[in-house]
Amino acid sequence: MEEPAEPRPRRHSRLVNASPVYYGWVILAVGATGVVLSSPGQTYAFSPFLDHFIHDLGLSRSLVSTLYTMGTLAASFVLPFVGRRFDRHGARLLITLISLLLGLACIYMSLVRTAVMLGIGFFLMRQLGQGSLSLVSRNVVNLWWVRKRGRMMGLMGVIGALFGGLFPYFINTLIAHYGWRWTYVILGLVVIGVMVPVGCIFTRNHPEDHGLHPDGEAPGDVGGAQRTGRPLEINWTLAQVLRCRAFWVTATAMSCLAMLNTGLYFHIFSVFQDSGLSSTVAAFVFVPIAATSAGMQLGAGLLVGRVHPRMLLSVALLLNAVILVAATRLTSIPAAYAFGVGWGIQSGIEGLVLGVIFANYFGRRHLGAIAGVASTIQVAASALGPMPIGIARDLLGSYQTVLTGSAIVPLLLAVACLFFGKPPASPLEKDHVENG
Repeated sequence: MEEPAEPRPRRHSRLVNASPVYYGWVILAVGATGVVLSSPGQTYAFSPFLDHFIHDLGLSRSLVSTLYTMGTLAASFVLPFVGRRFDRHGARLLITLISLLLGLACIYMSLVRTAVMLGIGFFLMRQLGQGSLSLVSRNVVNLWWVRKRGRMMGLMGVIGALFGGLFPYFINTLIAHYGWRWTYVILGLVVIGVMVPVGCIFTRNHPEDHGLHPDGEAPGDVGGAQRTGRPLEINWTLAQVLRCRAFWVTATAMSCLAMLNTGLYFHIFSVFQDSGLSSTVAAFVFVPIAATSAGMQLGAGLLVGRVHPRMLLSVALLLNAVILVAATRLTSIPAAYAFGVGWGIQSGIEGLVLGVIFANYFGRRHLGAIAGVASTIQVAASALGPMPIGIARDLLGSYQTVLTGSAIVPLLLAVACLFFGKPPASPLEKDHVENG
């Protein structure tokens, strides 16, 4: 077992001291804002731009998909570094710096003229948005909440799903009025103008830095530990986590969802067009996705304390298989909206599980390093989603074969999560079991 952590030095903050409520609620708002404004780097926000990249830059769908894969894959290798900086320097510095760089990356995207520039842009946007800002925004909330973590992440998921899910429709509207290049400029200014001040002014790193305790509990009863006789949490080191089978099963399952959902999101406008549905319908389907995802994240957040996260992860995998098959059978607008509702249910469960599972399993002390490794695996996997789907579309003339065939993978992982996805109660127990 690792050595106990030294007590954190107290820091004075007039903002924290003046807060009429537990400051973790402010951190929740910060994290939710960060998740929403990471959207320019998320796959669903690239979807409305995809055809413009192809037509305006004179590139094939296969080449754009390959560039996206390469950029995302390269971005994934930076995330362990970001996770370690999160543990060492805290969320306040990282959220501020990453938000500034993400805004500048959006402005850079407005200047893209060649395939090489587009590949660089994909790397920057994916690393800063989908990777770094999303990672630190979620995990700063995990630092301030433990016993109530599921409910808080559910609330954050509601905000993130509602506003983030509307981004494709918002972007599609901006492109129609201002063109795709000016749309990227607007997105960059929004990220810098909102998230940089939020990160700098309102973010605080740990409740213990300010004499507070997770969940706003009294010192003598932190997280109900006194009542139950159990510690608030058990903190694993990264080395212990990397020897834990449950980590690899969980990371593989989350990576499968990241890969397949990314591939589908990236080509969703084309999938709809192949079914005879317009890009306007494709953009509007994100509305039921957002609304349903928000409701599911709130509901799943209330279940986390009662249902093991691996069970919810298994359900998300099963639903993902259904969504992949359904995507090839969109024959009408009502069917498209029903598809959006189903995808929203799956996305809501997935988002909640992603937000809490590693903190619940392995504690807060080394969360940045652990989440950084997990995020590297997930982002690397997401890089592999768009390219084979795009190539299959170019070669076969449809998405049916590749999407239907891909549905087998989440079905198998859903079973694996049920039987192999629960970690030991402590890393000491883990070592004891392995060493016999």
